Amino acid sequence: MQPVLPPSVEALNVAVTRSQVPVWLPWPLPVGWLFTGIAHAGDDLSGARATAVACSGPAPLGGFGELVLVAEELGVGLGARYAGLDGPDPGDSVSLYKPADAKLMAAGRPTPMFHVPEAPDDRAVYVGEARGLWIWAIAWPEQSALLMHDELVLTDLRDAGAELGLLPCGALTPRLLG
Repeated sequence: MQPVLPPSVEALNVAVTRSQVPVWLPWPLPVGWLFTGIAHAGDDLSGARATAVACSGPAPLGGFGELVLVAEELGVGLGARYAGLDGPDPGDSVSLYKPADAKLMAAGRPTPMFHVPEAPDDRAVYVGEARGLWIWAIAWPEQSALLMHDELVLTDLRDAGAELGLLPCGALTPRLLG
């Protein structure tokens, strides 16, 4: 795990340049939401093998909400860490034999997401697969997961251009530090 980078366009550019996995962010951000930090796991030689991007803003049912989106190679465990799970993956939560609990668009493709019921009660966790990698969506408080049902569209920031300069930044979330 590398040090968490405070939210700035410059820090995001550095992380995006070094990443071997997608750097997912809702784009456009939901109304009133801000980019609030990025973390990644990997080394300087091979680059990031997992990324976690945080954003926060008004929750769908009122109050304050936070969302951390993780992209990672199998077995890294960064998503499970933020989800509050033991082990490196979602376990039996992802099954080809049950329907998806939510869908989002990731890089222009519909992506089924499965609710992880083993997560702590203070958050909602969804996991799926995009581009052959795990994609995790962890929302605090749990009710903020309603965003998952609002046609959430994710962009891989490695494919973004000058739009990154328009990204509104907020204060660093403590969610990435824990």
